[in-house]
Amino acid sequence: MSSSTLSQTTTQPAASNPHRSWQRFMPLAWLSPFALFFYLFQLAPMLWVMVNSFQVDEQWSLDNYREIFSSGFILQGFSNSLWLALWSGLAGLATAALLVSSLRRVPGRLRDAVIAFTNMSSNFAGVPLAFAFIIILGTNGALTLLLKQYGLIDDFNLYGQWGLLAIYIYFQIPLAVLLLYPAFDALNDDWQAAAALLGARSWRYWAHIALPVLSPALLGTLIILIANAMGAYASVYALTSGNYNLITIRIASLVSGDLFLEPNLAAAISVLLMALLAAITLINQWLIARSYHATR
Repeated sequence: MSSSTLSQTTTQPAASNPHRSWQRFMPLAWLSPFALFFYLFQLAPMLWVMVNSFQVDEQWSLDNYREIFSSGFILQGFSNSLWLALWSGLAGLATAALLVSSLRRVPGRLRDAVIAFTNMSSNFAGVPLAFAFIIILGTNGALTLLLKQYGLIDDFNLYGQWGLLAIYIYFQIPLAVLLLYPAFDALNDDWQAAAALLGARSWRYWAHIALPVLSPALLGTLIILIANAMGAYASVYALTSGNYNLITIRIASLVSGDLFLEPNLAAAISVLLMALLAAITLINQWLIARSYHATR
């Protein structure tokens, strides 16, 4: 082969590899089923709800939102849901934090057994959970009759505000444990030992070292617990037959009630519920950012 032919061969651009070009689009091809699923079951229903919240008799209007803010009954549903979500979230978070902190001190097999039980109990919700609470803490429940026999309680109403709070706390604790367990691994036992050598008491170590490190995880878990409680429906409906005024009960009654169906009003309530949760999430992100910069 002559030198001129060799130089022409080396200077020609390499032919494009069609197989390599196809590999660039492989991640998009694998992602497309998830994107389609996310659109059909997340974005499309949300867009439908937002559009229909402004519809009254097939006309664009804000009457649905005016009716919400002028209805004391609907506002009471928001208030009851927020009350249950906030207090059950705080109680579940505090209980789970104590449990996870104690789990770090127990042997490995016992810790794994507790985590496995927590994972199993986190799926125990809905109608079975309501039925279990009726058997245990209902009007003629086993524990209720036992406590009344010894005079420890006079009257406990499982179907009222405090009974619902007990159910909410029950299904909040396993979820909080599963969310906080990895976060507590960020704590180093040497930090507490060093703080003790410097004369710091246990409460000072938690206040100035452990809690600032855990604060992002604690705040994030609290927001998830609040959102989880705000959207709870099956357990409350099975327990009270829809007679307790919660915002999820109101939405369901407007969509599938026996008397008057007002899906557009239900859509407006859903939009306000989404806006409320979005506002809580933004506040949480702001607090997390502040705590992150404070610990640096």
